Amino acid sequence: MAKQGQPESRTLDGLISAARDAAGPPGKGLPPVHLWNPPFCGDLDMRIASDGTWFYMRTPIGRPALVRLFSTILKREGDSHFLVTPVEKVGISVDDAPFLAVEMIEDRDAGGRLLHFRTNVGDWVPCDSGHWLRFEPSAGGGLKPYLHVRAGLWAKVTRALYYDLVDMGAQRMVDNKMMFGIESGGEFFAMADAEQVRDAG
Repeated sequence: MAKQGQPESRTLDGLISAARDAAGPPGKGLPPVHLWNPPFCGDLDMRIASDGTWFYMRTPIGRPALVRLFSTILKREGDSHFLVTPVEKVGISVDDAPFLAVEMIEDRDAGGRLLHFRTNVGDWVPCDSGHWLRFEPSAGGGLKPYLHVRAGLWAKVTRALYYDLVDMGAQRMVDNKMMFGIESGGEFFAMADAEQVRDAG
C-alpha cells in the first residue's frame, strides 16, 4: 500500500503494475519510452549495482522476470536514469552501466564479422554502427569495454568477454595512427594505441 501522498508506482507492487501496463502484451517489443515525457515524481529507492544486480529498498530483486520488466521501461536523460511510464517517471540509481553483456557469438559472411552480445536481461544486441563498443581505462589496469544497447543505455562487457575481444583484435590505421581494436558490423572500434598494446604485452 502506498503511503499518503506517495505515487502508487513508488511501491513495488504499484511499480510492477505500472511497468506491465507500459510494456504492453508479451511479444509486442520494447515500449517507446523515448517518446514519453511524463512529469518527474521523485526518486525511488532502486539501484542497479555494477555487477548488474537490481536492488529495491536495498534488497536484491531475485526474480529475473521482474528485472527484465523494469529494464524495458528504463530511460536515460543526461547522466540520470529513470523508470518511465506514459504518466510518470521516477529516478533510480545506477552504479556503472544498467546492463551487463554476458555472452557473445560471432557471425561471419562475405561482409565480414558481426558480433552479437546477450545482456543479463536477455536482449541480443548486434555490435555495429548503431550499437558501438567503447573502451575506458579500468582502475585495476587494462580497459573496460561497454556496448551501446539503445538510447544512451550501455552494457558493461564482462571481463571474460573482454579477453575474447582482445584475442580477436587487430591493428588498423585510424587518423594516421596505428590502433588496436575490434572489427564488427563493418565498423572498427579502437581499443588503444597499438604501441601501448605491444608494450603491455
